[in-house]
Amino acid sequence: MIIVIQCADRIGLVAAISTLLSQKRCNIISMQEHVDKGEQLFFMRVEIDKTEDAEELQQALQEILPDGAIVKVNPEAEKKVIVLVTKEYHCLADILVRNYFKTLGASVQCVIGNHNNLQNICHRFEIPFYYIPFAGDKQGFEEAMRDIIAQYDYDYLVLAKFMQILSADFVGRFNKQVINIHHSFLPAFAGASPYRQAYERGVKLIGATAHYVTDQLDEGPIIAQQIIPANHSHTVQDMVKAGKEIETAVLAKALKLVFDDRVFVYKNKTVVLE
Repeated sequence: MIIVIQCADRIGLVAAISTLLSQKRCNIISMQEHVDKGEQLFFMRVEIDKTEDAEELQQALQEILPDGAIVKVNPEAEKKVIVLVTKEYHCLADILVRNYFKTLGASVQCVIGNHNNLQNICHRFEIPFYYIPFAGDKQGFEEAMRDIIAQYDYDYLVLAKFMQILSADFVGRFNKQVINIHHSFLPAFAGASPYRQAYERGVKLIGATAHYVTDQLDEGPIIAQQIIPANHSHTVQDMVKAGKEIETAVLAKALKLVFDDRVFVYKNKTVVLE
């Protein structure tokens, strides 16, 4: 069982939480915490080896924590995700393989694409694929996606190289549930064609960023990032090829962190308890 806590900081929180768990005969397997001194916020992730009544334990924790505390007890061990794609296969293929071998930490409910290029690979893995072409009507396009999404239970939407900008209305309906992989080391080179931007700028490092999606393009809270070196001999195509590998790795890492309930979001930042 996993317990995640986010609340205002005060002296004695760790002791109070530990004491309560001891009184409930819950053995602590691991405990990680962090305090943001500037914001006076406390974050904690606890794993216990007892299957306690989740609702009762959450209520007991709520009573000893500061007002407004966010407490989640026993989040589902395996999350459910819906994946959105366009044409590029590398991130989706990695997700489908991990899903097939049950190492994703989640189960893929379906894939939605605005092109049908990736329909065949989804069928090979026996994952439902829905093709919704975008013909310029963003409202109709997003309504069609929402209709499909509503048919499934899900925890997160994963944009695995989904090359459409989502409206603020759409994103607002899935608060802190949409995860994107962006092909640059944000905040550098946001928006379209970041590898060409990087090439033209002559950068010596390129990278990828996994982040939560907000109504501000490519400015959502960052979950994971990684970089690799580049030099004058790299063409744009070289950067794109190398970038695909790092995009796949960064998205996989970010999803694992999120699915393991290790990511806390506040304001436009994250605390990641690895």
